[in-house]
Amino acid sequence: MGLQKKPPFSGQSIVRNFDTFIIKRLSKNNENFTNVSPFLVEKAISGSVGIVTSTKLMRSGDLLVEVASLKQAQQILKLNSLSTIPISVQPHVTLNGSKGVITCGRLLNLSNEEITQELGGQGVKDVRRINIRRDGELMPTKHFILTFNTPRLREYIKAGYVRCSVRPYIPNPLRCFKCQRFGHSKTNCRGTLTCARCAAAGHESTDCTAVEKCVNCDGKHTSFSRSCPKWKVEKELLLQSISRISHSLKLDD
Repeated sequence: MGLQKKPPFSGQSIVRNFDTFIIKRLSKNNENFTNVSPFLVEKAISGSVGIVTSTKLMRSGDLLVEVASLKQAQQILKLNSLSTIPISVQPHVTLNGSKGVITCGRLLNLSNEEITQELGGQGVKDVRRINIRRDGELMPTKHFILTFNTPRLREYIKAGYVRCSVRPYIPNPLRCFKCQRFGHSKTNCRGTLTCARCAAAGHESTDCTAVEKCVNCDGKHTSFSRSCPKWKVEKELLLQSISRISHSLKLDD
């Protein structure tokens, strides 16, 4: 067993790691990869950087490529063509990040901006404090959600001389504010407007005073209640999914 590598202290720089890239076709006629042979694409990518983890055609017609190593990430950024097709390559904006949670009482009286600046050298690009509501007022806590600029979550960060363990951030299940069902947003909803308070169709919950009923489980609570059995199942599925991803990333290291 070798010595574990330590992250840099506050203010020191780190090398950014990218796993996922978007390949765009450069064309005067706005052509994309929709009509390009998948065999040609696969051979061109593997011939340039080796066998990658996955290649997918996006709805936009661009390619979404997940590489298998840091070396491949460095190589793919240098590409300007696939076979005879001119291209541009950029890291994916959101898929190359990760979120974790830390608990540190020593940071309680510091602003999010100050913490973000101090932790920037450890790959932290955003800090959001978790607040709780008590007696109608929002109260700050010692728990923070950190957004990292790397896809692999760090095991810990150092806030000055304080070492803070980083645990995966588990988001709440995505619930549509229109139909109240889980798994999609209001923007992509094809369902019927449904009240989040009484589960009746045709009106919103803003001025509703009817008896509470959940559209997802028919329980005697609102559709946004965290005591909903369906909400708890969705939360557990998210936890299992993130655990599988974390385990997979550890195996790749």
